[in-house]
Amino acid sequence: MSLLRRPSFYMRRRVSAGSNLASLIRDANPDSYSYNFSAPLIANHMASSSDTISSFLDSEVEKRSFPSAQYAVGEDGRIIAEDAIGLAVVEPEPVPATLDTFYDLASLTKPLVTSLLVVMFAERGQLDLNSTLAVHLNEFDGEGKRDVTLLQLLTHTSGLPNWRPLYLEAASRDELPAVIARISLERNSSSSAREVIYSDLNYILLGFVLERLTSQPLDKLAQAEIFEPLGLTRTMFNPPPELIDQIAATEHGQSFELANAVADLTARRQSRGLETPAQYAAEDHGASLLEHSLTASSRDRQPWRKEMIRGKVHDGNAHFMAGVAGHAGLFSTARECFRIANQCLRGSKLLKPESLHWFSDNLTCGRDTSRSIAWILAATRDCSAGPALPPSALGHNGFTGTSIWIDPGKRRVFVLLTNRVHPRVYPVDMRVIRQRFNALAVEMLEN
Repeated sequence: MSLLRRPSFYMRRRVSAGSNLASLIRDANPDSYSYNFSAPLIANHMASSSDTISSFLDSEVEKRSFPSAQYAVGEDGRIIAEDAIGLAVVEPEPVPATLDTFYDLASLTKPLVTSLLVVMFAERGQLDLNSTLAVHLNEFDGEGKRDVTLLQLLTHTSGLPNWRPLYLEAASRDELPAVIARISLERNSSSSAREVIYSDLNYILLGFVLERLTSQPLDKLAQAEIFEPLGLTRTMFNPPPELIDQIAATEHGQSFELANAVADLTARRQSRGLETPAQYAAEDHGASLLEHSLTASSRDRQPWRKEMIRGKVHDGNAHFMAGVAGHAGLFSTARECFRIANQCLRGSKLLKPESLHWFSDNLTCGRDTSRSIAWILAATRDCSAGPALPPSALGHNGFTGTSIWIDPGKRRVFVLLTNRVHPRVYPVDMRVIRQRFNALAVEMLEN
């Protein structure tokens, strides 16, 4: 299949209370098949949907921007409107999205788990945000890396590049800090005024900091410190196999990441004067990129996935890390994302009031991007907030098509989850879609 070719059908109506799911599935695909309806679909305390928001997202499903969406919008800790639209799975058999459908949150893992845990442990005096990374990870106690601080990781000002296919250089999860420590920082940045470079590597490292600090794996730590205290039952890393029927699918194989890994590896090999590896087509899942790896120890460690990815993390580095990482790996619903996002606002059940400023203060003043801990601020030009949100709003996007925006002044939270990478990664301007969603949500709340 060409990268620009779209599936032949998408669900074009939203699933709400009282909908006949069987008839909706038949409308989407007249071929006969079975589907298990035994899983819970919609919680009893469902808020009403917003016709304007749902209609807009329905129109984006019709345009094939994404096969499904789920949203939750509210203020003062209460969801005012929520809905589920479209198909959580398009192929091999269509499955409707519901309010209970799990989505791969991708990079929303950073603000909803990793940064929240870091601030919690800083509150307790167990972490100093201004301490150097080398205090916690001895792999960084070397020339050129010794001055990198936790706060620089949290605000993406460490100087690390935005992404690397780390699985091509590490033989195991435990080797990753050492692999990242060998990566050169951006040359044009001093330790005191590094530019903002949004980087998965920053939060991968923060995940390791938390694990070494507590001697617990990150998923267990998040369960004990965040999910259980908030009463969350549909938020987790590595959903068990029995929940697969309730999870939105992502990409068919790893075509997109394979293409990026080839490009990254080619550029780095050329910079070292090495022979350039073959330029494999993105559709060629059988390509053995690993034979061109920079380190022999990583060969044959990370087979490329060829199947439809469902119930497993989409991100390749997080997959290599057994689904548990500080930058990606979290699965949840819009309703439960709403509850975690509210922990960044007054009335947080997890944090003291005096800690909340870390999420709203501009810690990168004078740079092109305004960032707090984990979040981008709406003062940043051309971000996905849109003009309906104030400059003080904070937000984050996820590659799979997810986003959260928060207006701290009015205690409003806007959660939009989609699986726009299913069944393939297509060129879709999610920034415009997110801005329009935020605008309609603000309009709905104010009216």
